[in-house]
Amino acid sequence: MPHDAPTNCPAEHHCDVLVIGGGPAGSTAATLLAKKGHRVTLLEKARHPRFHIGESLLPANLPLFDALGVRDEVEAIGMEKWGAEFVSPWHEHRQSFEFADAWDKSMPRAYQVRRSEFDEILIRNAARCGASVIEGCRVRDVEFLPNDAGAIVRAEHDDGRSETWQCRFLVDASGRDTFLGNRLKAKQRNPKHNSAALYGHFRGAQRNAGKKEGHITIYWFEHGWFWFIPLADGTTSVGAVTWPAYLKTRKNPVQDFFFDLIAQCPALAARLKDAELVSPVEATGNFSYTCDHSHGATYLLLGDAYAFVDPVFSSGVMLAMNSAFVGADTVDVCLRQPDKAAMALKHFDRMLKHGPKEFSWFIYRVTNPTMRDLFMSPSNVFRVKEALLSVLAGDIFGETPIWRSLRVFKAIYYFASLANMKRTIMAWRQRRLNIQYIEDAEEAGSR
Repeated sequence: MPHDAPTNCPAEHHCDVLVIGGGPAGSTAATLLAKKGHRVTLLEKARHPRFHIGESLLPANLPLFDALGVRDEVEAIGMEKWGAEFVSPWHEHRQSFEFADAWDKSMPRAYQVRRSEFDEILIRNAARCGASVIEGCRVRDVEFLPNDAGAIVRAEHDDGRSETWQCRFLVDASGRDTFLGNRLKAKQRNPKHNSAALYGHFRGAQRNAGKKEGHITIYWFEHGWFWFIPLADGTTSVGAVTWPAYLKTRKNPVQDFFFDLIAQCPALAARLKDAELVSPVEATGNFSYTCDHSHGATYLLLGDAYAFVDPVFSSGVMLAMNSAFVGADTVDVCLRQPDKAAMALKHFDRMLKHGPKEFSWFIYRVTNPTMRDLFMSPSNVFRVKEALLSVLAGDIFGETPIWRSLRVFKAIYYFASLANMKRTIMAWRQRRLNIQYIEDAEEAGSR
């Protein structure tokens, strides 16, 4: 069992593990560590339910729900998602993918969820499983103790009270706040991909019929791509992801600019013709980043606290929760078997980086004309379509043998890019111009 914390430290409270953040990563890690017998405190700055974007889940999430014991609750709030479709103005057809056609046929569906409801299910489950969950409590400071003895964390309640905890291990699951990433100056803009997003929720949007009603739809347009995510309560989440350079051309209010973007995508505009916007339009910029390390001797970064990539393949929640499963096992080893800590932390680092790396290869190229062609006319030669669907399903951490077929897919991509060299160079130049714009803006801001 975990050792008792020292009694002569200045902290007011003691625990084995302190988790910063009550999103999918933090709540999952807290649940698993509490089940392993550790004294866990989770500090969440907001109070659930609270709004969060990122409503589309992947089939690979479902086994994680089973392990946490929350699958029935998630199913009760979710819109069944059996696949995805891609729509391109440069192609005459829609391309639909079914998860049941992936390499592993055992995960044929996922869900679209209201994150306010979904995240609350996870954090309440953490409390039921024995974690001490404290909401409305923002972490303000951390002091790492000598000799890898843990950390002292100071947090402030939303009524202004401050409290301190001493923990043997600290888990940063603070999401895009990246508490430790910022504090340790580890957070770095992703130089290969940086985007801005605008999004809102609509009621009355036109949906697909039958089993495809819950499909997520990705719409390409000249300046990026849109998501269209049907939710079980009748609303639809719609968002545009574009280069920050284009977002900076905005001269009108955010909502008007959002509708101007939608008008540039006739296929999406048609589905929203009779729809009503029922939420404010939100905007966020420059959201792709990574931290230059994932852990220390007595702390881990999970999910978005470590890295955030473009959400085009709905990977965020799955990567966050998977990192929590690996992270919980790692913390358990570090606390119970210190002689094996170095090996466990090395394994954690490798697994944490694996997910963003595999998705990022596709994300960096998703607006490239060659990649659009391959998505819109997929071939299953050497089972490359099945392997691609496995990636879209999030099946990248198990033993499904997709990697040889993915290498074939990448070879096809590179060959097709060479065969259309003029178009490839134009796309590369456009990407370089956008990246240079971001770099120039950041340099000007630092002066």
